[in-house]
Amino acid sequence: MAATAAISVLENAGVRHQVHKYDTRSDGDWGPEAVEHLRTSIGAEPEQIFKTLVIDVGGTLAVAVIPVPERLSPKAAAGALGLSGKATMADPVAVVRVTGYVLGGVSPVGQKKPLPTVIDETVELWDSVFCSAGKRGLEIELAPADLISVTGAVVADILS
Repeated sequence: MAATAAISVLENAGVRHQVHKYDTRSDGDWGPEAVEHLRTSIGAEPEQIFKTLVIDVGGTLAVAVIPVPERLSPKAAAGALGLSGKATMADPVAVVRVTGYVLGGVSPVGQKKPLPTVIDETVELWDSVFCSAGKRGLEIELAPADLISVTGAVVADILS
């Protein structure tokens, strides 16, 4: 039974994945909370837990997926996607409207409107990675190749 659009997309595509659920206490910095839970419960490394960021490049929205502890270079992400213009973090209201997910639960998978997506190249260092399942307190574990495939992402160095 799919709990979110992201999980439904993975199930329908036959992608092997595991869902990890935890109680969220945060009201704004959800990434470190996911790291804390996954590290203490299953021994995941912080760098294999990825966050989904939405950027605005000259009016075009796009998705950048990077390890939670890292910082995004919006300019590098835009360049990797072949987009030109000033790259900034997208307006939170637009993020919710376009992705269909709440802030802190934005998944790169199963967005209401598919956006151009780039995943940091460090994704390929792991046998499995974690990303939001589309709800705060819900993470998906899957193979990097599956995450790249199901999102139609390009892979590039997008860290600052």
